[in-house]
Amino acid sequence: MMKQVIQSWRVAIGWRLSQLLVFFCALSLAIAPVHAQSLALIRDAETERLLRSYTDPILIAAGLDPKAVRLYIINDRTINAFVAEGQNIFIHTGLIMELEKPNQLIGVIAHETGHISGGHLTRRKEAIEDATVPYIISMLLGVAAIAAGSPDAGVGIMAGGSQVAQRSILAFTRQQESSADQAGMTFLDKTGQSGRGMLETFEGFAESEILVSRKQDPFARTHPMSRERFAALQERVESSPYANKEDSPQSKRAYALVRAKLFGFMERPDITLRRFPTKDQSEPARYARAIAYYRTPDFDRALIELTSLLRDDPDNPYYYELMGQILTEMGKPREGIAPYRRSVALLPDEPLLRVSLAGTLIATEDPSYLAEAKRELLASLRDDMRNPMAWRYLSMAEEQLGNHDLANLAAAEQNYVIRNYGRALDFAQRAKHDLREGSVEWQRAIDIIATAEANAGEGRIRRN
Repeated sequence: MMKQVIQSWRVAIGWRLSQLLVFFCALSLAIAPVHAQSLALIRDAETERLLRSYTDPILIAAGLDPKAVRLYIINDRTINAFVAEGQNIFIHTGLIMELEKPNQLIGVIAHETGHISGGHLTRRKEAIEDATVPYIISMLLGVAAIAAGSPDAGVGIMAGGSQVAQRSILAFTRQQESSADQAGMTFLDKTGQSGRGMLETFEGFAESEILVSRKQDPFARTHPMSRERFAALQERVESSPYANKEDSPQSKRAYALVRAKLFGFMERPDITLRRFPTKDQSEPARYARAIAYYRTPDFDRALIELTSLLRDDPDNPYYYELMGQILTEMGKPREGIAPYRRSVALLPDEPLLRVSLAGTLIATEDPSYLAEAKRELLASLRDDMRNPMAWRYLSMAEEQLGNHDLANLAAAEQNYVIRNYGRALDFAQRAKHDLREGSVEWQRAIDIIATAEANAGEGRIRRN
């Protein structure tokens, strides 16, 4: 009998814990620490600048500093967007590829900004902690009942505690989502934009609530849309003076090109070519096909499509960027330099384009290009010090220039950015040994060493 009781206790506790853990994981998705190395993040100048053009006005309307809010693009086909670790917005590529209009994505961004401005991350964490207390108490009482010979009563007690916790968290989540809707609408009104896109997006996912959890998109699970919430949002949208304002033709074009680019890079080439057949001579279709051919690889056909795009839009920096990328990967980095230089000239304030140019200059293996590569990388890092690829290229350039101390320091910076504190410590110590004591570079090596050692003390150093 005791063996059966223990087995029943284990099954009951195991099942209830797993149910609550799944429940809490779904709700605390935006609370858990998110580190770059655990996510498939992508960097793309065209996509980032487009999203920033949507995000920054919303942030300003919310009273937030755009420079303090970081935007991340996750290479994931699931449909999702969330905020995490304070003021960080994460957008899945799947969400952009799913939503067909700029205003729909802008509505999602406005909603997520509502979570940031409302301090919902901190409050949600507190709510989960509060809800966990009655659950733990019910677990202890349930275990005691099982041990006393009443397994059915014990399971009932634990089930009751689980339901109390779930109801508490769900009520809090519904309140937060509704609050984020209303805040998002306020921000859209302030920026003179329609909230209809937000309404259309959430309406599209409302039916997902009837699906089993494992088949739902994360966005549907973490943004449940009740009928009451939908009605409140619809009333707010319809009463707005901007309810029927449409996206501008320029905005539609830019969004269509970014979506075409994502389809080209994220989908299999054969799927992209079926979605954008050659009979479709629109600009987005040719863009998607150029990328699909490039990935096949069929460089000749990719260049044909790209040449036609540049003929129609000779001042598009992203077409020149792609041209440089294709030529470099064809093993012709010298020919790739000119289009990359042109992309930088057209968009000199974009650090990612400078990094790509520098990479191609280094790829030529011609020492005469190293000084230019270093200048481009330093200019890029002045605007974006968190790009590990820029630090990697700088380390390569410094090494080839014979500056071994600066090469080690750049390698330390690269590993510091990706939180690989073990290698950051190794490279920083080597740099410190060779750098002039008291110099700015020497002091930076000291700073990296101190941070890496502090993380080592907390067991967070990763060596590989």
